[in-house]
This record gives sequence, C-alpha cells and structure tokens, in this order.
Amino acid sequence: MLGIQRSFVKKLLAPAFLAAAFGASAEVIEVTDMAGRKVSLDPDKIENIVLGESRLTYSLALLDKNNPLKRVVGWKDDLMQYDPDAYRKYLKAFPEIAEIENLGSPYTGDFSLEKIITLDTDLFILNLGNLLKAQESGLLTKLEKAGIKVVFVDFRQRPTQNTVPSLLMLGKVLDREKEANDFIDYYVEQMRVVSSVVLQKKPEERPIVFIERAAGYNPDKCCSTFGAANLGRLVDEAGGINWGSRKFPGFSGTVNPEVIFSDKLDYIIGTGANWAETNPNTAAVLLGYEATPELAQVRLQALADRKGWPELDAVKSKNFFSIYHQFYNSPYHFIALQTFAKWFYPEDFKDLDTTANFIELHDRFLPIDFSGVFWHKLK
Repeated sequence: MLGIQRSFVKKLLAPAFLAAAFGASAEVIEVTDMAGRKVSLDPDKIENIVLGESRLTYSLALLDKNNPLKRVVGWKDDLMQYDPDAYRKYLKAFPEIAEIENLGSPYTGDFSLEKIITLDTDLFILNLGNLLKAQESGLLTKLEKAGIKVVFVDFRQRPTQNTVPSLLMLGKVLDREKEANDFIDYYVEQMRVVSSVVLQKKPEERPIVFIERAAGYNPDKCCSTFGAANLGRLVDEAGGINWGSRKFPGFSGTVNPEVIFSDKLDYIIGTGANWAETNPNTAAVLLGYEATPELAQVRLQALADRKGWPELDAVKSKNFFSIYHQFYNSPYHFIALQTFAKWFYPEDFKDLDTTANFIELHDRFLPIDFSGVFWHKLK
C-alpha cells in the first residue's frame, strides 16, 4: 500500500499536475485505438510504459532509433522466450533493458496490478488479439480505476489493414509522429512494389500455398496454419492462394496432415525462429539474427523428410521454404510479402532484392544491425 501512496504523491508532483494547478492547459489529445476505443491522454505525461508483449519492441524501435525502450518499465518476457536473438541484439545496444520488470502475462494470476502501479505506469500497450482476454480478466477495468491509460495496437490479426493506423496512433501517443510518418511512407512504398504487379495476376495463374505455422516447434505435432489473416493474408496479397483461407474462417486452425496430402499444393512455407532455448527438443528451422544458412538447410531438409512429405509436389519441386516466424507480429511483414512474391513469381520479381531491403530497413529505421538468416529455400 505504501508503494501505491508513493506513486500517487509522485503523480501529484509531476509537471503536468503543477501546470494544471497554476492554470496552464494540458496538451490532451484523443486517439482511437485498434479496438475502436477512444482514449484521451497527454503525450507529455507518458513517461513510463508497460508492454503486454515485449515483442512490441519491433514497433517501438521504429519510433525512437536512439533508445526505443527508454520509457518501458515492464513487459512480458515473450521476446526473450521466442526471439532471443533479437533480445540479445537490443540488450547489447541498450544494456539497461535488463532492468525492465518481467511482469508475466497480463491475463493470469501471476500478474500484479500493484506492481504496475508502483512502477508509476502511465501507458499500457496491448495487442488487439488479446482484447477479449483483457475484458474477461477484468484487466481493463482495473487499469482504468488505477488511472492508467490503455491502447490496443494490431500488427498480427489484420496486418495489412492495421499496421498504418497502429503506427499513426503510437506516433501521436508517444510524440513521435514524424518518425511514424517517415516509416509509413517507406512501408507503403515497399508494399506497392508487390501489389502493383500481382494485381494483374488472374486466378488461374496463382499458386496454392500452404503455410505451416511454427513448423516443427513440437516435433510430433502437425499442423497449424493460418486462415485469411496474418501470414495467410500476406500469401493472398503476394499473389498466391492461401490454402487455409479456403478451409476455415478466422486467424488460424489445426489440420490433419492427411488433408494436406490429399490436396495439390504448389508451395509449402513453414515459419521458424530460435525456439531451441525455450524448447530444446524443437525441430523448427531456427531463423533469426544468429541463424546460419547451413543449419537452416539441415533443419528444413529434416522437415521435408517427415513421413509422407517427400511425396508432395511442393517438396519434389523444391518449392519448400521456411520464413522468420516473427514477421507475423511486426511492421516488417512487408519483407515477408516481398519474399513470398519473389518465390511465387521469380521472373516478375527477378530484380527485387529482399535482403537488401531488409538491410536498408535496419540502416534507416532500427537501432540494431542486420545479421543472420530470415528465410530459406530447400536445396
């Protein structure tokens, strides 16, 4: 209780409060988040931020290249668990992030609201995909009563629709509008590199593509895939026909391998990341900043050699790929879009250098340098 009292006193002594007490007007703005909620706040008062997922680092990094996490006081440890390569990159650049509090999942019993308050949290950023959990767990109500602002962003459910408005909103909330607009201009330009070509493709020209979500994460389980959302949507935008979009609605679903084997699949793309530290038995392709093409090839070949898979047309023709799983939850997904398009239509995109574009993204917008392997083709 004493911590809460100290937090309250600190807020009373904040410059914005003192300015209001002496008659100065606060710079309050209203934004609409990706859940359609109208949120009023003063960007000058956003000093301490908690992230519902630490992989929101991918987005914050675009808005403050010098020190993107300087205002982050708490987060969930998913970046460390599921993309440790990226975490180590940011840790090397900003060693102080080791002091950010690991708060656990916002929707479970290990989450401490009192801890959030004692961290003097001004803003809580959550993913739209967790809106229902936030409502059902009572998290939104509790944060509102504590006077903590909450905004929802979306780079995962409907990335091609919600990335631009998410970044525009964050730019306003964090007083980084110029940085947000600079990246958005670049993002739209990069998306159009693909759309300007594939819009001309007739339905009969488009290949049927199966996305295996987290391929090999659990070696004995198969298969999860995407519906007409997330990477499934990017397949369609890249000029393919996403297999899952035709089978079920929604974000993702689980399918029996026999169903896949009975359909004609022109391309198979699995997602992979460095999950070996969280799941040592994983058979996934360990893509990311520390990956090597040699190990990627060994692991991709092992996935292609699973029982029944060598008989698939996509495997026989070497149209069997792996791509960085974390593209599914970041504004950098245009790199995945371009990579898909280059795989589907190599002649149309023979001059498109996706690696050069990813390096350029790092050089222009990110505080970390490019390294590693983020996609791989079966040889």
